[in-house]
Order: sequence, then C-alpha cells, then structure tokens
Amino acid sequence: MSLNTFGHVFRVTTWGESHGPALGAVVDGCPPGVPLAVEAIQHWLDRRKPGQSRFTTQRREADEVEILSGVHEGVSTGTPIQLMIR
Repeated sequence: MSLNTFGHVFRVTTWGESHGPALGAVVDGCPPGVPLAVEAIQHWLDRRKPGQSRFTTQRREADEVEILSGVHEGVSTGTPIQLMIR
C-alpha cells in the first residue's frame, strides 16, 4: 500500500504536488447510486482557499474541482471516482 492511500472501505489515493499544475484523488469503494454534486465538493474546497480571512495568506488560487470519472449525472456509478483540482 502506498503512503498516499488511506482507508479500508472507502480508499482514497491522492496524487500531484502542492505547486504543480493539478492535484487529484481517486476514491474507490463508493457504491453506485450515491448522489454526488461537484458544487458540494467545490463549496468545501472554497472554504479552505487562502485569503478567506486576515489570518491566512492573501494569495489567490482558482482551485476548481473537476470530476473525471465515477459519477454520471450527479450519481456515483460504482467505479472509482477520480477528482482533479487545478
């Protein structure tokens, strides 16, 4: 098992590097039929953005999430879910 893979039921593997062109994750173990909206993921991603308060760095980064696979029309398909953040 790689050091960037976590979990037993839901296995999450991350990839990419902090200042690279993109970061991503693969989530394996999600059953089919689970509602999953990219907007909900983006909401939580936006909460961790720099510049949201005077106590954090003020740099600006887009940090937009894209679901590449494992979700069709807002519902999980049962295959691994791949997310990419640019």
